[in-house]
Amino acid sequence: MTYVVTENCIKCKYTDCVDVCPVDCFYEGPNFLVIHPDECIDCDACTPVCPAKAIYRDTDLPADMKHFLELNEELSRLWPNITDSKEPLPDAAEWDGVQGKLSHLER
Repeated sequence: MTYVVTENCIKCKYTDCVDVCPVDCFYEGPNFLVIHPDECIDCDACTPVCPAKAIYRDTDLPADMKHFLELNEELSRLWPNITDSKEPLPDAAEWDGVQGKLSHLER
């Protein structure tokens, strides 16, 4: 099992999850974070600290977010590892909860 970062992280990129991850399985893109599925130890430390409520256990992913499992796997192989938290994106609060953000994902 693994945890998956989903759409609400796009254009927010809160990094509270990075601080609590015991295995450093988060990877950072320009405006989104992902979890490497082979590195995640399924500890659930990240879910309760995500301000955007964007992280799900893979088995609990809503049907309309299933594609984020594959996206996390793909991008975690391309993006650099992030091990320290950073400030969220400047307009994160404005984007939090906005629907249909996938088209805004920067690779």
